[in-house]
Amino acid sequence: MSTDIIASKEALRREMRAHGATLAERETASTALRERLHSLDCWQQAGGVLFFAPLSDEPNIYSSIQRALNEGKRSALLRFKPREQLFEPVAIINPERDLVAGHFGVREPASHCPILSMNQLDLLLVPGLAFDSRGGRLGRGKGFYDRLLAGSHGIKCGISFEWQLVESVPTEAHDAILDCIVTPTRWMKI
Repeated sequence: MSTDIIASKEALRREMRAHGATLAERETASTALRERLHSLDCWQQAGGVLFFAPLSDEPNIYSSIQRALNEGKRSALLRFKPREQLFEPVAIINPERDLVAGHFGVREPASHCPILSMNQLDLLLVPGLAFDSRGGRLGRGKGFYDRLLAGSHGIKCGISFEWQLVESVPTEAHDAILDCIVTPTRWMKI
């Protein structure tokens, strides 16, 4: 691991965290992003979708879980396994009943929800702090998504606010590369 790349990633993380979008701006952008996502062929053709429980600085795609369920899509959220330090995809049938407060202070599937295989999910929605037009993604620095996405066959789709798009994300060999990125105003196929 190059110390230059690590330093570049940390500098970009600081820059992205300093963005001062208001709650109203994030909610307006999240609504537009969800509408764009639902119009895409990759959404419409997906039989199974992996969601993320958004943190306060990430696009709020939470209501898309219920939409996917209403459309008959297999829907999954991640559950953290602290001992293994990894996430596993877990089926959601009823968000009100199936979600509990989880690790890192985000909602995750309760223990009664069944684990899914990544190959049961056609569309993988991926959060991040920054994205670039080559499919580069800057996460929070723990590598959880890089490990989760390694070897998965579903479409890896970055979910991004406009201000999270940058010219270049520093990447290393182990960093997952996305297939596409959706923002409130565009869809970028890599």
